[in-house]
Amino acid sequence: MSDRYAQLTKLPVAGTLTKRIGLPQPVTLERGSSTIDGRVLLGGSGRLAGAAARVLAQLGADSATALDDPVRSLAADAGLDAAVFNPEAPADRRFKALVFDASGIASSAQLVELQRFFHPTVRRVLPSGRVVVLGGLADSVAQRALEGFTRSLGKEIGRGATVQLVRVSPGAEDQLDSTVRFLLSPRSAYVSGQVVTITPSERHPAVDWQRPLAGRLALVTGAARGIGASIADVLERDGAEVVRLDVAGADIELDITAADAPETLARHFKDGLDLIVHNAGVTKDRTLAKMPEDRWQSPMEVNLIAPERITDALLPLLREDGRIVCVSSMSGIAGNAGQTNYATSKAGIIGLVETLAPKLERGITINAVAPGFIETQMTASMPIGVREAGRRMNSLRQGGLPVDVAETIAWFASPASAGVNGNVVRVCGQSLLGA
Repeated sequence: MSDRYAQLTKLPVAGTLTKRIGLPQPVTLERGSSTIDGRVLLGGSGRLAGAAARVLAQLGADSATALDDPVRSLAADAGLDAAVFNPEAPADRRFKALVFDASGIASSAQLVELQRFFHPTVRRVLPSGRVVVLGGLADSVAQRALEGFTRSLGKEIGRGATVQLVRVSPGAEDQLDSTVRFLLSPRSAYVSGQVVTITPSERHPAVDWQRPLAGRLALVTGAARGIGASIADVLERDGAEVVRLDVAGADIELDITAADAPETLARHFKDGLDLIVHNAGVTKDRTLAKMPEDRWQSPMEVNLIAPERITDALLPLLREDGRIVCVSSMSGIAGNAGQTNYATSKAGIIGLVETLAPKLERGITINAVAPGFIETQMTASMPIGVREAGRRMNSLRQGGLPVDVAETIAWFASPASAGVNGNVVRVCGQSLLGA
């Protein structure tokens, strides 16, 4: 469904009026490309600057550093030919992305380094720009403080730009590639205000960045339409062979709540598979006081119990470096009136990720996406007031698209994402609700 308000703000008279009275000004987000179209400014000092410079060099990104920044020599060592940025340069010297290594900030007094880097640069970020702050684990006062900084900056930067914090465990410096590539690219258009944790992994598979999933077999549940269909399309674009499952209109037509559903899938994939995407879901909204047991149980069976049972059945068949990606929801994080059943099931999905992630072996990972307001047939049927509130109550002032969820899942699914395990990433434009 088209966003008529966003279209209205782009008309000369209406756009001027809405801006004058302080109404939201949605920016048309850039999507699709896996590359960075514009200059990247790299700054900071710590153990991650060299690794970040290496990723930018491999991307062939047009890059810059300040002349007196310690990162400049690290960039040269990484083979990154960086231009010199002078903070006193004219205002038209702008950047598509800012990458700041904050892993060297060890005390509260050093947090001023954030102000020193971003104060002269944040207004130079182009529309649909990117800000990525690299930090360590939240095991000190200063490092924990980075979350407040990035989430606040995400809410004030505007112009369709996004801000993320990437926490990198010691020893995981060589696992930055897929995450930095995704977060700097237009494919992360509706992901903002997120904290991603990267952990060490011995897995370093060779990756064709144009078709990273080539030769891999994927199962996507609930794939006949909407978000599920978009997930399948994006995975196929990235080279995967996708088996689409749904109750009708799919490669496998199956009720995943059936008693024999896990065994049926295990027989189908007896020769193994590489990726499981638990996307199928239903809602049966009603306040708890008016909710009979069957209405409570339906979302529980589809959204939570079936993924648990299918995972148990297919995990032994998942090949080395396999991936499990679950679709949770903002309702599972923030809760929602009239959705105690749905929110419980989606919070349970987060519990599945957190419980299973430390136990997985053979390079297998599990992560989840938590979509916010996504433009689908379901949201198109909402009352206009509820629909408009859902669209505007985030930092990007608009709804997301099914492809935004799909792109995030493709990042999790990549063989290069071996260090990305146990994460729950909101695809919500940095919703004003929830953590």
